[in-house]
Amino acid sequence: MAKNKKVAVYIDGSNFYFRLKSPQLNLKNLSKFDFRGFAKWLARDREIVSCRYYIGVIRAKEDNRKGQEMRREQQRLFSHLQSSEQNFIIKRGYLMKNDGVYHEKGVDVKLAIDLLIGAYENIYDSAILVSSDTDLIPAIKKVKFLNKDVEYIGFAHQPSFGLQKVVSLSRLLIKEDVENFTINKIFI
Repeated sequence: MAKNKKVAVYIDGSNFYFRLKSPQLNLKNLSKFDFRGFAKWLARDREIVSCRYYIGVIRAKEDNRKGQEMRREQQRLFSHLQSSEQNFIIKRGYLMKNDGVYHEKGVDVKLAIDLLIGAYENIYDSAILVSSDTDLIPAIKKVKFLNKDVEYIGFAHQPSFGLQKVVSLSRLLIKEDVENFTINKIFI
């Protein structure tokens, strides 16, 4: 692995969170996760030029206790990600309720656009993508056409075979991999 190569790290926040909280991993509190250490580990001694976290913003009515608590937790996560120790850029989408179910909107588009801009503007040599969202496949194909690498970081218990087929490199994480980045090893 060439040390002078530049990498950009893109984390699909919702996708990452739901993989971490699955019964196989049972890790939930992202405000106690060392995202910067995780990004450095993924970069493997290459220069990190950008770290971005994509997420739909939780909004809640004043009288919605659960929604307000979820919003406060997300705000703690945002503060943690933007701290000088973590130094992540947060790219915000929104959540839309449809038939009682919330769906993220705008997040995949922002991630795809950033992947493409990074490739076109020669910001990185490799994009490290922590997401299992196959909606990103067209953007990944274009990035590779522009002679950039895309590394898929997924989870062994829920891999995306669709992404594995189109990326330059695929790495599947196990519980021990992510547990190494829990701050003070306190993860509830």
